[in-house]
Amino acid sequence: MTAIDGTRDDERDDELDDDDEIRSVAATERRPMGRMAVGVPTEKSKDFSNAVRRLWQLLAPERPLLVAIAVIALVSTVLNVLGPRVLGRATDVIIQGLVTDAGIDFGELHRVLFEAAALFVGAAVLGLVTAYVIAGVVQRLMFRLRAAAEAKLHALPLRYVDQQARGDLLSRVSNDLDNVAQSLQQTLSQMLTSVLLLLGVAVMMLAISPLLALIAFTTIPVSIWSMRFIGRRARPRYIAQWRNTGALNSQIEETFTGHAIVKAFGRQHEVEERFRATNDELYEASFGAQFMSSLMQPATMFLGNVQYVLVAVFGGLRVASGAISVGDVQAFIQYSRQFSMPLTQLASMMNVFQSGIASLERVLELLDAEEQSADPAPDAGAAVHGRVEFREVTFSYDPDRPLIESLSLVAEPGQTVAIVGPTGAGKTTLVNLIMRFYELEGGCITLDGRDIATISRAELRSNIGMVLQDTWLFGGTIHDNIAYGNPDATREQVLEAARATYVDRFVHSLPDGYDTLINEEGDNISAGQKQLLTIARAFLADRAILILDEATSSVDTRTEVQVQVAMNRLRANRTSFVIAHRLSTIRGADVILVMEDGRIVEKGSHAELLAHDGAYFRLYNSQFAAAVVDDG
Repeated sequence: MTAIDGTRDDERDDELDDDDEIRSVAATERRPMGRMAVGVPTEKSKDFSNAVRRLWQLLAPERPLLVAIAVIALVSTVLNVLGPRVLGRATDVIIQGLVTDAGIDFGELHRVLFEAAALFVGAAVLGLVTAYVIAGVVQRLMFRLRAAAEAKLHALPLRYVDQQARGDLLSRVSNDLDNVAQSLQQTLSQMLTSVLLLLGVAVMMLAISPLLALIAFTTIPVSIWSMRFIGRRARPRYIAQWRNTGALNSQIEETFTGHAIVKAFGRQHEVEERFRATNDELYEASFGAQFMSSLMQPATMFLGNVQYVLVAVFGGLRVASGAISVGDVQAFIQYSRQFSMPLTQLASMMNVFQSGIASLERVLELLDAEEQSADPAPDAGAAVHGRVEFREVTFSYDPDRPLIESLSLVAEPGQTVAIVGPTGAGKTTLVNLIMRFYELEGGCITLDGRDIATISRAELRSNIGMVLQDTWLFGGTIHDNIAYGNPDATREQVLEAARATYVDRFVHSLPDGYDTLINEEGDNISAGQKQLLTIARAFLADRAILILDEATSSVDTRTEVQVQVAMNRLRANRTSFVIAHRLSTIRGADVILVMEDGRIVEKGSHAELLAHDGAYFRLYNSQFAAAVVDDG
């Protein structure tokens, strides 16, 4: 069930668990990775090699296609490798015709050139096939990763989300995933082709002249060492780059969401300075990563030129001694150039690949996060009467700072339980525990005698309607936002809920009535109107238990009186928990709980608590005293 005011919808956990594709790659036992590949290890991604190993495991469903890609790439490489050797034969045909009286055999020359053209065209076609198949492999992988990230967000406990910057979480599931896709798209086929080409060229060089091949290979150890040296120094900078990208996105999201507050308090300069500082860190990390990685290509090109000079000098000496033909030397020089080219390409691709792996590590950190406890199987047949009992409940957000200790209370079916107390007393925490947004540290909460820990979250929340002080509306029509409480409701039922909660009164003043679009920020209607919409949504949901957390805090006094009438209808025959600071709104509650420091210090009806002359009496009188001062 979605919290009626927009608290995250964890019900989709069950839908995602039913997804055959996600289930097919899920681990047998519950792992931090949750819904991805079989055999994914539970340890955190700590280094480059581990991240690459995790990537290989994520590619498990695509391995048959990867084998096919390897075969196609191998054939394409063989065709490419044979090309220079065939062209060397063409050179020998021309030279032989020039040094003999027979002249050039153009028939043989044309045949050889046709063979070379056929080889290169075949290699190009196979290269296109490889690129097409690789694109499918990468996009299917990203589809599964995005689905896993979406499922993970719904499986994460609220505590984890509270501790993370929203902008950084969004960056992980958007920017980082996009970067992984682009990196793999660019590097998978290119790196495979480069490695195969390197091996194929090496074989052909050894076949032409083992001596020249050994001379050419002297640059390989230096090339490998330089790539490793530069790569190790570039990788931490790539990690810092994407972490700073997430931090920057978080700042932008925070500032944009609260731009009115920033302007109201004149803090633009401070925001700009924070942005500039984070942007500077991102610049330094990005510059360092790109600079270090850019050193790879010139280093390998320099070593390739050294190799070319060595081959040209020693090849010329071998031709002069008659140990090798000119055509073979020409082919060998082409091969030596081809040999340095894949090394340069590998160096260049390593830049992109390292950036992608750095982003993948951030995604894996999210997918590795500890999930909320597993849900029991739903029991759809159980009828809910609405008796809620707290038995010696203990809970705290911070283990070092206890909040609720050994709290017990009972709400009978149909009762309205009001919860009052100073800020930070634990009022909202109490209803969050009923919703299982957080897990208890001790004791239990029962619904009709059943421990809610033994009830699936979807089943539990499907019986609870909730209206929060912080309203949440999505970009859509007013009708759709009300219907969010009950997707199966007819238009007439939606209109009835709107009339019962006085939404109908202001809707007709809007240009398109119930079809008026609410923008993503919801700032084209007032705060009070937004709160009325969330109340109408709860009315339409028609749940057995109702939670109202300052549900009328944003409406005016006249509207509040009208809404109270609607709320009385809404609470009829329902177990209701009402959190309110305006004590005048909860005088008709069956039971009023007064909380201080996570404890219930008083309990009774409005009249009983006033007669007791205790905490509620002082709280009640302080409000009216404040009202008198304000009027004066």
